[in-house]
Amino acid sequence: MKKRDRLKKKLAHQHFLIPQIVSLVFLLLILAGTGLLMLPTVTKSGEGTNFLDALFTATSAICVTGLSTLTVVDHYNIWGQGILLILIEIGGIGFMSIPVFFYILARKRVHLSTRMILRESLNLDRMSGEIHLAWYIIRIAFLIQVSGAVLLAFAFVPRFGWRQGLWYSVFHAFSAFCNAGFDLFGNSMVGFQNEPFVLGVISFLIIAGGLGFLVWFDLLHRASKKRSLHSRLAWITMIVLIVLGTVGFFLTEKNSQLITGDSVIERFFQYLFLAVTPRTAGFFSIDYGQMSQASLMMTMMLMYIGGTSGSTAGGLKTTTLAVLIIKVRSLLKGRSQAEIFGRTIKESAVSRAFTLFFLTLSLCFISIFLLSITENMPQNPTFGLQYIAFEVFSAFGTVGLTMGLTPYLSVFGKLLIILLMFIGRVGIMTVAFSLMKKANKQEVGYKFPEERVMIG
Repeated sequence: MKKRDRLKKKLAHQHFLIPQIVSLVFLLLILAGTGLLMLPTVTKSGEGTNFLDALFTATSAICVTGLSTLTVVDHYNIWGQGILLILIEIGGIGFMSIPVFFYILARKRVHLSTRMILRESLNLDRMSGEIHLAWYIIRIAFLIQVSGAVLLAFAFVPRFGWRQGLWYSVFHAFSAFCNAGFDLFGNSMVGFQNEPFVLGVISFLIIAGGLGFLVWFDLLHRASKKRSLHSRLAWITMIVLIVLGTVGFFLTEKNSQLITGDSVIERFFQYLFLAVTPRTAGFFSIDYGQMSQASLMMTMMLMYIGGTSGSTAGGLKTTTLAVLIIKVRSLLKGRSQAEIFGRTIKESAVSRAFTLFFLTLSLCFISIFLLSITENMPQNPTFGLQYIAFEVFSAFGTVGLTMGLTPYLSVFGKLLIILLMFIGRVGIMTVAFSLMKKANKQEVGYKFPEERVMIG
């Protein structure tokens, strides 16, 4: 109780709410990244990058999206690419995890205010263990990324040589784990479309980063019977989405010329990659502008859902979707509470899930409407509203896939996509609370009379 009292007193004397601090730090990191990417010394041409394009790229890196109005490999030299990689790492692992690393190395006590900000940035609802978790995140992230880089080196070094091959291995392993989607090839993974090993490693890194650090902690440190409901829902939802996505893309693209390869294994990994990469990763092995309408619809749905809460991914989140489905299933069974695996999900979590679903879907539809007014559609009879909708869901889900609209966005379009990437990474609830004067109001001691409203 004393710890809770101290925490409440600390909150009461704060000039900024925790969501406001998290949003502000992300904004400051984006501006710092923008300044660095504008420097002439980080470009191959020796000319500076204009503010809006640098802002767009920095936001995309910090928010681990992958959308860019510039071609990274053609525009930025090794220093610019290095800055991008640092921004991706900060945005992916969590900006508060890195200071914690230096606190631990220096053997200094982490202040309560730092713990509170860390808890918000990691989307935690518990009152302790955040420092231990942050240290665990740093270690597991480093281990997985280095392992991925070593594996990719077997494919990249023979093709590009030791120096360039190792740099490509590190950059793409880190980018894949952080679900960023930036690449140094110019055409992402198109050149490796028929290489199951490369697609398999990239897919594993994407899944590992999008699964969530709490889930990894549960999997590696707890017996199966003691794992949290959050971890179980995250695992099940992830597996179901990957299986349904792989089968779905097989059905919609099995007769397409986009899927090449002589063996069943090569084609299988292409379908698998199509199911995995929309989960906020952004790498692509085919031209999405030539996909079937059914495949585009399925990709947009996967981009909107995103990864797991507390991971490098964006979007609505898999656990949020799981809670919505469980609640509807319980209602259809005549149960008022959301129940699964012998457990009841808190009503506050269910309400938050429905609120997130409504707010995020509304945000996406409003953005699609605005961009349909401001942006020019290409002179292509096969492109319709999906050309813009694809870009919006990609930005909100911090995915980075595009049908080709990004380089041709207007000034308003770029600013709107920047906002969507920011909200998708920071979280719409965090952004909403940061705009409020008080995010945590005590519940009032009265309620108004109830009255029925016809539904359905």
